This record gives sequence, C-alpha cells and structure tokens, in this order.
Amino acid sequence: MSADDDFADLLAEGAAARVDGWDFSWLAGRADEERPPWGYARLMAGRMAAADAALDIDTGGGEVLAEVPTPPRLLVATEAWPPNVAVARRTLRRVGATVVQVAERPPLPFRNASFDLVVSRHPVDTWWGEIARVLRPGGSYLSQQIGAGTVRELSEAILGPLPPPTARHPEQAVAAAEAAGLTVVDLRTATLRTVFHDVAAVVWFLRKVIWTVPGFTVDRYRPELRRLHDRIRSEGPFVAHAQRFLVEARRP
Repeated sequence: MSADDDFADLLAEGAAARVDGWDFSWLAGRADEERPPWGYARLMAGRMAAADAALDIDTGGGEVLAEVPTPPRLLVATEAWPPNVAVARRTLRRVGATVVQVAERPPLPFRNASFDLVVSRHPVDTWWGEIARVLRPGGSYLSQQIGAGTVRELSEAILGPLPPPTARHPEQAVAAAEAAGLTVVDLRTATLRTVFHDVAAVVWFLRKVIWTVPGFTVDRYRPELRRLHDRIRSEGPFVAHAQRFLVEARRP
C-alpha cells in the first residue's frame, strides 16, 4: 500500500465511524488519555447513593450515569443534542432515569428546589444560576469540567498558533458559583497526557469534540491532516495535554 493510500484509508476510517453518544471506545488502540486522579464516576456514585432526587446535566449518551450502582428515587438527565437523546434514553433504562431534551440555553425545565444533587461531566456550559435555582437548600453540585487550553497542541496543529485561552479557567468557575449564591467546597485540577497514534483517531476526535477545531471537516483541513499524518509516521504518536478540574459546590 502506498503512503497516499494509507493516508486516505485512515481519513476514511475516522470520517465514517459514528460519533453519537459520549462513548470513546472507538479510540481503543488508536488514542490514549490519562484519567483524572479523583475518579469522577466513583465520586458521583457515592453522591447518588445518598441522594433522593438527582439531575445529570449534559448526560451525552448517558454512559457514565448508567454505571451508577445505587440510583436515587428520582433520577433525571438532560441532553441538548438530538442524536444523543435517543442514545441516552436507551442507555439509561437500566437505572430508571428520565431523559429530558432541553434547549442549549437556560432555563432548565424544572421547578425551584427540585433536586438535592445535580451533577455534570464535561458540561458544554455551566448555568450556575439555574443550578442554584433547582437545588434544594443544602443540596450539592458535582462536576468534572474541561479546563482552559485542553488539547491545545492538537488545535494548533490544525489551526496554527492561537491566543491564550480566556475561558474555562477554574477560578472563573469558582467566582461564577459564588455569584450564584453557592459555596464551593472542593476544587481540584489535573493536566492529563493525551496520545494519538494515527490520523484516523485525530479525525474521529475532532468530529466528536467539536470545540477543539470549530467547523472541522476532513475536506477543509486535509493539508493540515496530511502534515500531522506524516509527523506521526516519522516521529511517533502525537502528544497533547487535556486540562480537567473537579468542582463541588453547595447551596446553603
């Protein structure tokens, strides 16, 4: 097989694979990412076991929530992207969760003080005022979030040099939570090594994690992908770094 055929085949693989839901198992053997040291799924499961009514915001395909061993009496999940809603409804039957399709903007379609626990893994946006509104007094919000400049090396490999990130800094989350009347009780940060072993993994990742390169298509960025493919072939896997932070806040 020629180098050109190999490149074209890898692009086709990455472009054809499904990207609905929030399951990254397609990347097995093609890409690796370190996991945060705090174990979000374990922390969330512990909070869920003690909750009466819980809400998961931006559930994706429900893959993380579905692994909760002891669901609360009332469990609700929201999702804005229509393809994910159908996936989440199938996935979350096992834990008895109701999946509600929502708009990409507030408000949340729930009464004040409806939940004693709200969780979110990698929310698109955090609507702190709405979270405070739907939490019961004494209730908690637990979230693992994508930090500023995550996989910046990959963004710049496609787009060229970028200005310093101005959003998704942990201290901004703390200030917003406090402005909404919540008390931050835990904040942790981590930088995680992310490794791409071939350009198919890059294509699939950029199709799924759409904010990494906004407006990404294979045709639009084919020359940049070719350079990245050649770099991987000559130098080895492409390494980037993901930023994550864990925040927990309570309504007094």
